[in-house]
Amino acid sequence: MKKYTIKDIALLAGVSKGTVDRVIHNRGNVAKDVEEKVKQLLEEINYQPNLIARNLKNNKVFYIGVLIPDPKIDAYWAVCIDGINSALSEFSAFDVQINTFLFDPTDTDDFLACNDTMLKTAPDVILMVPLFYKEATSVLKHYESLNIPVGTFNNQIISSSANFIGQDLYQSGRIAAKLLHSISNKGDMAIVHIDEKYKNAVHMQEKEKGFKSYYDDMDLFEDSVLTCKIKYFETEDKLRDFLNNHPHIEGIFVTNSKAFHVARLLESENKTHIKLVGYDLLSDNVNYLNSGTIDFLIHQNPRQQAYLGLKYLIEYLVFDKQIPEKFLLPIDIINSENVTPFLRP
Repeated sequence: MKKYTIKDIALLAGVSKGTVDRVIHNRGNVAKDVEEKVKQLLEEINYQPNLIARNLKNNKVFYIGVLIPDPKIDAYWAVCIDGINSALSEFSAFDVQINTFLFDPTDTDDFLACNDTMLKTAPDVILMVPLFYKEATSVLKHYESLNIPVGTFNNQIISSSANFIGQDLYQSGRIAAKLLHSISNKGDMAIVHIDEKYKNAVHMQEKEKGFKSYYDDMDLFEDSVLTCKIKYFETEDKLRDFLNNHPHIEGIFVTNSKAFHVARLLESENKTHIKLVGYDLLSDNVNYLNSGTIDFLIHQNPRQQAYLGLKYLIEYLVFDKQIPEKFLLPIDIINSENVTPFLRP
């Protein structure tokens, strides 16, 4: 495809180069009929301005604030750093400055404190994980009042205008239920939430709703769908009591990346006949998947979520591209036979 210069367009439109430049850059001071003529020509030739050269010439520095959970506290988030670095590398020609703030994924006060610190850096855009519904809703409203574009990933705050990269969490809950039903069609099913405040965790709520809806739709299912909420420090004791109090459990769905805690207990209690479905390719989860204690893992691809979230924000800054309102990633079902290609070296 031919690349048209300003001079080429001016000759085709029968106007001066200055007029074409004013139309392209919306500088005004052009007669309406002339402006329409030039715009029509630009559309016909599919003119694309050289935004890379323009931004390099302007020498503009873009500042991005990133607010995500600390991988040292929860290993699930470690690959998000890889995704962020990958996006930065892709746009290395531009002066994009990242300020990353890591918050304790179990502490709402720390989330708010990190947010306050981030705002002091005056970011042009923000990428964040809105882990805590109540607090995230509040800070997202504040960003909106400051006219700061925001990208979110992992879980969506529906009431916010921020864009979202992630999965359909309700649907992933239904998929988890279908997986358990396919390998254990009798007995009680259990939903296990570990180490997060359920009432403030929309991602857990949506997964639970999806899971329950699958069994609600089954006319012939006569057993129970039970729920167990466990804090990290009480995981083993409370889960053991839960299993002892409900001896007819045949399947367990863990709504986050901590299925390995359940797998470890099932092995120690000699209850590996209970089928187990969880999320995410943490090394502990993969080990139990390969040994057969975990039957399936749903891959949420947090690396890709972080990568795309940052990529869309950078493209908005340097190319003035519109940020997608929502981008849903595929829900990958992983078992011991297909896990290897999904593991990054």
